[in-house]
Amino acid sequence: MAIGEKGLAEAAATPAPARSHYLAKCILRGSAVLHAVQGRFRFPSSSDVVFGKETSLELVEISEDGVLQTVFEQTVFGIIKDIAVLRWNDRYQQFIPQAQGRDLLVIVSDSGKLSILAFSSEMHRFFAVTHVEMSKPGNSRHELGRMIAIDPEGSFIAVSAYEDKLVIFPVAQTPGGSFLDDKIPYPPEHDESCSLRGMYRSSVRGTIWSMCFISSSANYLSAEGYHPILAAIVHRRASSGNEVLLFGYNSKTSSIHVISNYCENTKLAHSIAAVPNFSGFAFLFRVGDVLLLDLRNPEIIRCIHKISLPFPSAVEERNFIVDISKQPPKFDDQVMFDEAACALLELKDSGDDTMGDDDPMIIDTGNGKEVQNLNFICSWSWKPAMRTCSKLLFCLDTGELYVIEINFDVEGIRISLSDSLYSGQPCKSLLWMKDVLILGLAEMGDGMVLKIENGALVYKGLIQNIAPILDLAVADCHDEKQDQMFACCGMKPDGSLRVIRNGISVENLLRTPPIYQGISGTWALKMKEADLYHSFLVLSFLEETRVLSVGLSFNDVSEAAGFQPNVCTLACGLMADLSLVQIHSRGVRLCLPTTTAHPEGVPLGTPVCTFWTPPDGLNINVGAIGHNLVVVATSNPCFLCVLGFKHLSAYKYEIYEIQRVLLHYEVSCMSIPSDHVELTRGQSDDPNSGVLTKLNASKVVVIGTHKPSVEIFSLEPKDTLRVLAVGLITVNNALGCPISGCVPEDVRLVLSDRVYVLSGLRNGMLLRFEWTNLYFFSQPEPSSYFGNMEISLAKSETAILEMIAVRRIGIMPVSLVPLNDSSNSDVIVLSDRPWLLHASRQSLAYTSISFQPASHVTAVCFADCPLGILFVSENSLHLVEMVHSKRLNVQKFPIEGNPRKVIYHNESKTLFMIRTGLSSPSCSSDICQVDPLSGSLLSKFKCEQGETAKCMQIINVGCEQVLVVGTSRSSGRLIMPSGEAESTRGRIIILSLASAKSNDAASSPYEDICSYVCEELIASPSSNTQIEDLSIGLLKSVAQINLPGAVLAVCPYLQNYFLAAAGNMLSLFGFVHDNPHRPRKLAVTRTRYTITCLKTFYTRIAVGDCRDGILFYAYREDAKKLELEYSDPTQRLVADCALMDRETAVVSDRRGSISILSCLKNLEAYESPEKNLNINCSFYMGEAVMSIQKAWFSYKLPVDDVVSGGNNTERFLESSYNSVIASTLLGSVFILIPLTREEHQLLEVVQDRLATHRLTSPVLGNDHKEFRGRDSPAGVPTILDGDLLVQFLELTSLQQEAVLMSTGGQSSKVSTSDAPPAPRPTPLSVNKVVQTLERVHYALT
Repeated sequence: MAIGEKGLAEAAATPAPARSHYLAKCILRGSAVLHAVQGRFRFPSSSDVVFGKETSLELVEISEDGVLQTVFEQTVFGIIKDIAVLRWNDRYQQFIPQAQGRDLLVIVSDSGKLSILAFSSEMHRFFAVTHVEMSKPGNSRHELGRMIAIDPEGSFIAVSAYEDKLVIFPVAQTPGGSFLDDKIPYPPEHDESCSLRGMYRSSVRGTIWSMCFISSSANYLSAEGYHPILAAIVHRRASSGNEVLLFGYNSKTSSIHVISNYCENTKLAHSIAAVPNFSGFAFLFRVGDVLLLDLRNPEIIRCIHKISLPFPSAVEERNFIVDISKQPPKFDDQVMFDEAACALLELKDSGDDTMGDDDPMIIDTGNGKEVQNLNFICSWSWKPAMRTCSKLLFCLDTGELYVIEINFDVEGIRISLSDSLYSGQPCKSLLWMKDVLILGLAEMGDGMVLKIENGALVYKGLIQNIAPILDLAVADCHDEKQDQMFACCGMKPDGSLRVIRNGISVENLLRTPPIYQGISGTWALKMKEADLYHSFLVLSFLEETRVLSVGLSFNDVSEAAGFQPNVCTLACGLMADLSLVQIHSRGVRLCLPTTTAHPEGVPLGTPVCTFWTPPDGLNINVGAIGHNLVVVATSNPCFLCVLGFKHLSAYKYEIYEIQRVLLHYEVSCMSIPSDHVELTRGQSDDPNSGVLTKLNASKVVVIGTHKPSVEIFSLEPKDTLRVLAVGLITVNNALGCPISGCVPEDVRLVLSDRVYVLSGLRNGMLLRFEWTNLYFFSQPEPSSYFGNMEISLAKSETAILEMIAVRRIGIMPVSLVPLNDSSNSDVIVLSDRPWLLHASRQSLAYTSISFQPASHVTAVCFADCPLGILFVSENSLHLVEMVHSKRLNVQKFPIEGNPRKVIYHNESKTLFMIRTGLSSPSCSSDICQVDPLSGSLLSKFKCEQGETAKCMQIINVGCEQVLVVGTSRSSGRLIMPSGEAESTRGRIIILSLASAKSNDAASSPYEDICSYVCEELIASPSSNTQIEDLSIGLLKSVAQINLPGAVLAVCPYLQNYFLAAAGNMLSLFGFVHDNPHRPRKLAVTRTRYTITCLKTFYTRIAVGDCRDGILFYAYREDAKKLELEYSDPTQRLVADCALMDRETAVVSDRRGSISILSCLKNLEAYESPEKNLNINCSFYMGEAVMSIQKAWFSYKLPVDDVVSGGNNTERFLESSYNSVIASTLLGSVFILIPLTREEHQLLEVVQDRLATHRLTSPVLGNDHKEFRGRDSPAGVPTILDGDLLVQFLELTSLQQEAVLMSTGGQSSKVSTSDAPPAPRPTPLSVNKVVQTLERVHYALT
């Protein structure tokens, strides 16, 4: 749960000092996709898409109907600059045999290294094949690592800097050598002829905008020996256009030479792309047109076609020759310039003043300019698998999509340009996939999936993108069942209010009244094995069983189904087509339902039933149903019985006992796989072992015993009932509970790329067992996983199941429910809360499901709900559906304009939001009240024409509440490049909330029954649904205050006071006689630079400005004066801040760092408050943080309450109030949680070892300490990295031990306390580390 700062007055009265030990964890990775590539990364036949999101990688797969599903996402602990795909080549086999047949990912990043990544099936993520160091770590524009180009044959990789440099790497050229040969730089290193003043005009001096490899003709290669040919677009200082440079690599001299250049300054060229299937041709993209260049002879460049944009009729053919080789060389005497790289991003002349774009308020004002379309191609993609021709899909900056088709015939090259195929938002990236599917990714808004149908592009779905998050509000409700965050996302015209929820998204379809008390089990049954949908839903109670038909209306068909109604069903299932089996304590019942229950039932008045009872009056404890057999277990004595059935005559069957075995321990649970997968017993490496005995996976039963253990028995008819494998459960019982707590509650055999057993225990633990002597003979293809997989077990009496992973899910017994009948399906893990376990991942990887705690669950599939899940919670049945089409659990309410600020109002349970950039002629900004359930407007207040609302806060005035709004009444820039305030005007508007409408639609904005139809309508980007202005009220203004400056921040202070920042002026206001109509200024002071944020805690005032960082002020009531007491020791452009207590502040800057500062204890040592704050720790995120707020957050497991007996409530409450939530421009959400000194010392050692271990080290080759400590002063320790630490939980037990036994890097961290650091615990306890990290993972996921 999380709350804002409001409501902390009680804690402020006696504040406890905030801890300086923190852990930072990303709870929602950024959604802004900056790079997108496609390839065969997981399997030689897979079609995968990788999204590069600056600080993370996401691999997604796309179904035929255009639905995107995230396969995995990993943090890279670095900043991605560019991504490219290196297609598999047989030459790579000797260098990287583990990547046989799969494409490789090539990435350049701020690590200064060129990284080659391959997908690891074992770890289910990308791993580094090799790193090649090119430059120093960081983001210098003069160092290599900005852009990648790969030649079509996969033989060369080119990497450029922003300016002046490029390098070419030969790939796998030398047998027995390294995968990447030595780099060939240009200009050559230590070459005097390439000095600054000796460079020819044809050199690479300038900003490199684009580059690509050009396939050269064979005749030219034989004559000159240049291979490959690299084309690059270079922008030079004081030039009105760009030029194309052609570079050639001479393998004999291992050097790069400039062959020629081409420059036509009439229009600005920005990108170049080689034409596939047409050797020696390339498209040159310019503002307003596209040129087709003939580069078959690189010394003579021919432009043979010009295509004007966007008119399809303006296709012109030109035949002129530019012989650059005969032109005299020209010199460039200009020095290198810092502004050049800006032109690469802005498509404008580098001589423009770019400092004006640093205004933090540019979102609202637009710098006084309207964004104009330049009519250029912003993204493109080639149609895959084209052989005789080429098709290019491109998107203009207007958002229109076109296709250029290139053909070659006897008359030469023919080009045709289509009409506009689709119009939407401009796409930053385009991917043409699977011939008919197209992905379009927008920069600040949702992307789209398009499909080609009948020659037209049809919208199929969206690709969610919540970036940028401009503000965030967390619901202030401790008693709600789910936390929800409300975010201002996107920009006009795709601005929206987003509701962000935790876990995997589900849609609530149906909830029954709470009339189902005492449910003990739920099952969904099919009538035939080949059926696509379920036919029956079985509900078992303590002394009753009911059978319901599956559909939109669940009708009771218990009598027609044939189940015995007056017993508690232990298990049920489909034994054979049309034959259902019910197991209860007194026997086994075989039923053939009638046509009343199902259309394919028996045409009789009553169902056909056959019954079997255990011998000697024994009671059945557990049972399982398989194909044509039933397995049951009894107690006292403990028998395991296998039953079959015979067809005697029409509608007459007999259940008989096949075999029975006496067990030493009682059986607690069992399951039988449904897949017919061949398992082979024998010794695979012994050619003399004879014919191997084959087993069917559906002919084995997995049982859990009270020993406790997990055992696998063979059910083959020709084989005796014998144990195949045994796994002993040896869990360290920290609670001191009896051994019965370690008894399995549920077991399941999973057949993924390896065979393993899942076991959920009664004490809330989840275990994974694997056979240590398995051999696989099938290729790792999805289609062959379950078709012809053969598994060989070493020839022995009993195999050993090794427990490789243990995790605590909660304190309630753990149930395992698959999503479908396949043995490789993901599994719902049910304990204190529902989780989804990813079956294909190694170890135990699971994600929370966005649903309330439930006692039972089963998958229900029918025509109207093919992905249904039925939860039993609070005596009600909840039918939900997992939303696989939503990669993020986010609901969208499109709005007009730019959403700027949002506040959640507890009393009315509504939202207040600032909107800017409105298209109304009378108002461009307003403050509106929004219903968080439907997104409808309840009331609003319009600002004056030309006025823009900037900030707002809810203030208590006596018994009333008012909304204080700060505005700017000036257009244009608000902050100078120096950080000083521009001469502007603003005002404070005080709105009464007494007339604000409350949300009468529901008592809580998180009611379980949601409007399913409404959500679908609003979330559909194909409709223009926006927040409606129907029947809205007006917020009443009760007072106004004019100020000499734009009001960028307001904040409540103590009781009945508030602070306002206008420019660099800080003012304190009060209310005369607690009257909101009579505000009065009490004190005023000024800072040196523009104030960007204000926060208070009790009497402490924190001020953040554009250069001096964070400043601490105090109000002297006797002197009516605001005094500066503490200031930041470093300069920083503060984005936002939060006060943890009177002495500690958390500050974010626009460079992507978060720091925790506190007051020094010995203030007397300083004569002035200049730079007397101490930086306790810092954390470099790599993303600009826009919003920070103090939050209530408890990272404890339910078991902690049991261990402490409820005595640690105060400790957890204290920790909870010192947590921080931060949101970024790229759509990420981070949380900072405090740790105890002991936890911090333990995890600091673990992090040091994870950062250098081969399984968990940063995948892009970054030094983890350097990356997270970037931009922080020397000697400042870093906050612990939760994203790195949670990787420890993804490892197996043996891998965890190996990590803890490693030495790690040489720690150079400075101790975070005055006392000498405690000696590192050696050896470290795996259980202690796992228990500490599970607390964080349990709550954050």
